Amino acid sequence: MGQDVKLNRVETVLKDLEYPISREDAIDGCEDVTLVLSEGEENLSEIVAESSGDRFESMDDLENEVFNLLPRHAVGEPYQSEGEG
Repeated sequence: MGQDVKLNRVETVLKDLEYPISREDAIDGCEDVTLVLSEGEENLSEIVAESSGDRFESMDDLENEVFNLLPRHAVGEPYQSEGEG
């Protein structure tokens, strides 16, 4: 059974992977994870599969790549935050 994870909690999934990790192993490790975005959902393994990198040295490397590959609308309106007003 898959899990739904909000984008701002993606590190809870990525921290469970062993680093360094190949792109293929990262894809396999994220296969059952659905990212809940501000507008819709995306399968995390499909996002990782779009990466041109072959390997991720750390969780931060993979997390940065995921954020770079997301469409702009995935993270909400530009210049807006989900922080408390």
